[in-house]
Amino acid sequence: MQNDTTTIALVTGASSGIGREFARQLARMGHNVLSVSNQKDELTQTATELAALNPDGIFPTFFADLSQPGADTRLLDYCHENGYNVNILINNAGIFSFSTIADTAPERIDLFIDLHIKAVTHLCRTFAIDMKQRRCHGYILNMSSMSCWMPMPGIAMYSATKAYMRVFSRSLNVELADDRITVMAACPGGIATDLFGLPHKLQRLGIRIGALATPQRFVRGALKRLFKRKRQYVNGLLNRIAIVAVAILPDRLRLVVKHRLLDRHITV
Repeated sequence: MQNDTTTIALVTGASSGIGREFARQLARMGHNVLSVSNQKDELTQTATELAALNPDGIFPTFFADLSQPGADTRLLDYCHENGYNVNILINNAGIFSFSTIADTAPERIDLFIDLHIKAVTHLCRTFAIDMKQRRCHGYILNMSSMSCWMPMPGIAMYSATKAYMRVFSRSLNVELADDRITVMAACPGGIATDLFGLPHKLQRLGIRIGALATPQRFVRGALKRLFKRKRQYVNGLLNRIAIVAVAILPDRLRLVVKHRLLDRHITV
């Protein structure tokens, strides 16, 4: 155990995609970063990359399945045992699937709830208590999604659990305001990562035509607003317009999505 405490940022889902980009940019800013994931090899690769970006930093890893009960307390215990004070918590770990509820296995439904709702709630509570006790005026970012405003067939579990994360974050931000702990919901539109199963060729095309944002650009904007103590971030004017457009979409057009995609058994 270390004699002195070390201030550190904790990033879940840091082994790939947006989570790894959060870890990269925090490291470049000079923060120590604790990377958490259930992908052991990729987690090691992340830590190696962060050390190259910031040779003076500290970049431990914690291998864990956050959907399991008690993961939040085990993670806090690890931090205490090693003298790490978490002042920045990035709750990024998540899953995605494109399937009707009737065609989704019960275990997959439980995983959405356990990872997007239970894990995020307990991690926020556990580390908020720790921040309050240390009076550290910390930051918590919860990765919601623009889809939380978009009730579309095929993404019911994803959009519903992301909607919980947004509302929970907004409420928790008010609860913790007197302690100077900011809780921000980040609600990205399409991001060019492997989460949604798009081939890299289509990701590059999406970026060129403006339909997708790069992880680098999104994370840069999210951290900028988090450190300005904003309560919510939706990247891009087109995404904010799309929220309104999809909200007023008639059900008959939503059925077109179901018939042309879901009924052809296209899954990602």
